[in-house]
Amino acid sequence: MLSGQPDLEVVGEAADGQEAVELCRRLRPDLVLMDVRMPRMDGLAATRTIKQEHPHTIVLVLTALEEPNRLSEALMGGAGGYILKYESRQQILEAIRVVLSGESALNPGLATRLLRQVLDKAPKKEEESVGLASSPAREGEGRAPSPALESLTSREMEVLRLLARGKTNGQIAESLLLSLSTVKKHVHRVISKLGVSDRVQAAIRAIELGLLPEQER
Repeated sequence: MLSGQPDLEVVGEAADGQEAVELCRRLRPDLVLMDVRMPRMDGLAATRTIKQEHPHTIVLVLTALEEPNRLSEALMGGAGGYILKYESRQQILEAIRVVLSGESALNPGLATRLLRQVLDKAPKKEEESVGLASSPAREGEGRAPSPALESLTSREMEVLRLLARGKTNGQIAESLLLSLSTVKKHVHRVISKLGVSDRVQAAIRAIELGLLPEQER
């Protein structure tokens, strides 16, 4: 299905998670379409390993069931979204193209629910150890702000907050009264500065760093 698309090049195919990890080491693909249930190493373990070794590679999880707990675990492991196996050929191709273009393969409502689950499972130590330049309540407490957040401009911080709430580029553009192309540039810079592969992982990083006020979590 993918090899017939003029804008997509299939550089490798793996029979299990371990082979996927080994191929990523050699081929450094832009995106991995990852099955969940596989022999030797399952898709979640393979995703974690790939993201640790190649943080800029996007991983889309391919699954037969919409299981929120499983999916939030995949996001925590570094996945940029998921595709359901029963979706049509066109929907699968669109999801791949969407995530490669910098958008999210998750619909905003589901993205918000999954990100909240990620927050519930995330360890609290990061929040306690990172001072936030964006939070007036914490100014002057002597905690070193995150270098990743310090590198963002005020506009990029606004974009990241909206991104962490599951907003699409179009919704961010409307909220900040910016053009869609300008928002895309901001999102690209935010992803680059945070050292992540996609907007979902940028949102997770923002949540981990306590960027959203407590009442929004």
